[in-house]
This record gives sequence, C-alpha cells and structure tokens, in this order.
Amino acid sequence: MNATELSTVLECGENISVEFKRCGVQPEADTFETVCSFNNRFGGSIYLGVLNDGTVEGIDREQAIAIERNLVNVIGNPKLFNVAPAIETERIEYDGRLVIRVWVPAGPAVVSFKHVIYDRVADVDRRITSETQIAQMHIRKQNHFSEQRVYRYLKPSDFRFDLLPRVRKLAALKTPGHPWTEMDDMELMRSADLYGVNYDTGEEGFNLAAVMLLGKDEVISRIAPAYKTDVIVRRENLDRYDDRLIVATNLIEAQARISEFAKRYLPDRFMLEGDQTVSPRDIIIRELVSNLMIHREFVSPYPAKFLILNDGIRTENASKAIFQGQLAITSFKPVSKNPFIAKFFRNIGLADELGSGMRNLYKYSKPYSGKDPVLDDGDVFEAFVPVRWVEGNTDEGDVTAHDETARDPSEREHDLNETVNTLNEQENDPDETVNETVNETVNETVPRELRLLELLRLNPSITYRQAATALDVSYATVWRTFHVLRESKTIERVGSDRRGTWRVLTPPQPSRK
Repeated sequence: MNATELSTVLECGENISVEFKRCGVQPEADTFETVCSFNNRFGGSIYLGVLNDGTVEGIDREQAIAIERNLVNVIGNPKLFNVAPAIETERIEYDGRLVIRVWVPAGPAVVSFKHVIYDRVADVDRRITSETQIAQMHIRKQNHFSEQRVYRYLKPSDFRFDLLPRVRKLAALKTPGHPWTEMDDMELMRSADLYGVNYDTGEEGFNLAAVMLLGKDEVISRIAPAYKTDVIVRRENLDRYDDRLIVATNLIEAQARISEFAKRYLPDRFMLEGDQTVSPRDIIIRELVSNLMIHREFVSPYPAKFLILNDGIRTENASKAIFQGQLAITSFKPVSKNPFIAKFFRNIGLADELGSGMRNLYKYSKPYSGKDPVLDDGDVFEAFVPVRWVEGNTDEGDVTAHDETARDPSEREHDLNETVNTLNEQENDPDETVNETVNETVNETVPRELRLLELLRLNPSITYRQAATALDVSYATVWRTFHVLRESKTIERVGSDRRGTWRVLTPPQPSRK
C-alpha cells in the first residue's frame, strides 16, 4: 500500500474492516481485541499510528521492529490467544510519518483473546458471551470454510495412511524435529485439524480437508464427484490438444503429478539469487499448482484447469471470493480459502506463508518471461503467467512460438523447392539444377542464412518450428540463425509476437561455394 491508497482509507474512516490505533512503544490490548474480532468476522486492516479521527500521528521509527516483534509474540502466545490468528504487517510512509498496517484475514476457527471472544460489528469490537452467539459464530465459520464439513461415518480405512510416512519425511525436511514425526496416524490427523467437530450437531469425524488431502480415490469421487484437475497442452493442435492429463486423486499425489507433467512442456531457465542458482520455472509451477490445490472450492462442480498455451500458462479454479476483480501486488489482501489444507501444505514445504504465492509469481515471472502475471479473483479464480519460449529474447517485439499450427508437409516441400529454384535463378547458372533430394541440394549449395531469408520472403509468417522443418535442422539451430539475422539488422519483426510477420531488410547476396 502506498501513501495515496492510505489517504483514501483515512478519508473513509473506520468501518467493519478498518481500525485506527494510536501506538507508542508497543501495541495496546485493544489492538489485539481488534485482531480477534477481525479474525472472527471478515478480516480487516489495523493502522498503527493513526488516531480515531484519521489523523496520522505516526510511530517512532526506532520502535518499528519492536512493535512488529511484539505483535507476533503476543498473537503466538497460547495463554493469550486460544488459536493464533494469521497476520501480515507492512510499513507505509505518509507525509514524513511511518504507519504500520496489520492485515488480519478471516480465520477458520473462532478465536478468543484473554479467554474473551470478540466479534466485529460496524466499527466496534464487541465482546461475545452468549453461548447461542458463540455457537452461531462456529456455524458461520463452518459454512464459509467448506473444508471443515464433517463426515461422521468416514473411517481410517477410507484414507491413504500409507502416504503419512512421506508426509512426516517432508515435514522433517521443512522443519527438523517436526512434532508430526513422533505422532501416530490419528494424532497427526488431529494435529493437522483433519479430524474435527461439527458445532452445529456436536458430531465428531474426519472433515472434507482430510478427504481431499489423504482420501482414497473412490472416497473422493463419492464426496466430491466433480473434483478433477484437467491439465492440457495446446500449442500445435489448437482445436483439441497436444497432450492431456486428468488428475482426480488426493492433493498430495495430484500436486506431484501435475508439477512433473508441466515441467516436461515448459522451458527451463536459471537465475542467480545471491550465490544460489534457482529455476523460475519450477517456482512458478509450484505456486500455480499449489494454488489449485489450496485455494479452491472443492464442492463446486467447476473443474480446475492448468493450460499450457502459446502465450503462457493459464489456470482456472472455482473460488469463494472475498474480493472481486484483478489483484494487484500493491493492494493485495491475502485470504486463505482453505486454511486447514493451506496449513498442511505449509507444514510439508509445498507452500509458504499466506500471500507468498502471489509475491513469488510477480518476483519470478519477470525474469522468466519479461512480463508480469495477471491474477483475477471471483467465482472463478484465474491466473496467467506469460512464457517466453525462445531463449534470449525479452523485448516486447521478440518472437515466441506463434499461435498457429504447422502447415501440411506437402506445402512445406513445395515452398522449399520454390526456394531452391529461386536461388538457382539468382545465381544465373543454367547448368545448376535441383538435385533429386531437396535437403541434399540445399545443404550443399546454399548458406543457411540465405535459405532462411528466402523462406521468409515466401512466407513472412513462418514459425521457428516450420523453418526448422523446411531447413532440416534442429529447433535450436534455426533459432540461432534467426537471432544472427536479427542482430545484424537483416530482418525485423513487424507486429505482435503471436500475429506479426517477418520483414527482410537486406536483400540476400547469394554466393556459390
């Protein structure tokens, strides 16, 4: 958030999701009451260093770290909070003063502070003491988070407990000495909130989160019959697909299958972070696939999709949106759609803290493709990450794979024959004839760059793959040839990557060997 956005918030004043707090050396108790009430209602933002009337007083810059540390310590203290709410903080410069924004998302459980439950009503943190009201809050939470739905007749035999050794190993790799490594199967399920209570009926049992994470395939298909993830590669055959994978198994195995499938079809690049080499492709795949697993409405009939297209990667999944419209990194307010599943993924190292997925997509999309991702939330959450299919080109006019299918082989052969005939005429050699084998003639008599220039004259819309086929060389070789001609200002790209054409700037100068 920047100063302009904060100014708009200050003008609107406090409401059900905005609270202003004066802050000295450390936050006062009423700040934590608001954290509790925001968690129990719809979430919201607390602005430390702002008076009730919207006047920015600011906080002592030297105390900023201590204030942020105090927030984390108090919220994580089990003697003060029965369940630790999730929070994120950010610092905002406003008219020479420092404001700390504390973002509190709505949580999956009813939270109390110092054994008192608070709810947010208008711009007030209200103490809730009635058993009826507390029960209604639990019901409200369950209705919002469908992953908490309890199925009383599910038994341990309905689950893939054979996956739990892998889960323990991953948890130990993420956090040495992780408590799950010492728990038996049922203790782990309870610790992960996969075995819970339906506060509407008082029934105990495994919940929907448990089914999706560890359920056997036949159990998943009965409880969530529409659940599947459709992974499609559509780059050559645009009417149908080049390859396809349909995944309808538990989330742990689904995450691995989709990730491995995507890596086979997406180009890999490496970048340095300090002295470490990282793969932006692998990080982007991890975040997109984890989002499909974590932030998804599993009771919706809308199937999730992971599409690899000519212009990039596109994902779609059913969502229960808190916000509608395109998400911006500067104003994004992360809300966990399935907190139990998200926590499970974080424990085994397949996800990080709330909001990190979007930050990683913005961070690594630029070095991977030269462009930012596009994220749109609503009843269907859509994510798009561009892909630069050709190594070395990052400018807007650079070429990626085009959105067109290869022509019929007979047409390519005809164009190649035409090319050879044209070259022979330009050399004015009546005795020079086209050999019986086209590739042999071309390779023996004409430099590759010249042959490519003639192909571009015949077909300015030719793709790299078509050119490689016509010249009988590899994709990498034809890309290098394009790159040489472009660097030497012999050719240029006119129009967009997908719909543009090539223009030959320098007339070819054929020469005989």
